[in-house]
Amino acid sequence: MSWQAYVDDHLVATGKITKAAILGKQGGIWAASSGYNLAQKEQDAIVKTAFTQPDQLRANGITLNGFKFMTIRADDEEVAGRKGERGVFIIPTNQAILVAEYDAPTIAGDANVVVAKLADYLKSVNY
Repeated sequence: MSWQAYVDDHLVATGKITKAAILGKQGGIWAASSGYNLAQKEQDAIVKTAFTQPDQLRANGITLNGFKFMTIRADDEEVAGRKGERGVFIIPTNQAILVAEYDAPTIAGDANVVVAKLADYLKSVNY
């Protein structure tokens, strides 16, 4: 299965995730939703800072595709952000980082289950 299929079929197709991307922990976008363009600075904030310097994200928020989220959780297992009715979950696996945004009427818990399930699967196959 291609990385794009994971974004399209396992995240966006659930109806709980509106936009998503899979980044490599070494950098680069492996796959992304159509029109979901993460600038290099945004990618670097995820890959280089999110899980090593979570205090920076807590203080400054996280910007994705030009939209700034307030960070509500940042630790070595997950970053969660929210602004208005939009939210994001960023979850690392062994070799990748999942970035998934959701919007109302989806609630945070429903979106988190979708992203966490894919992250668990990827970890189980050493990705």
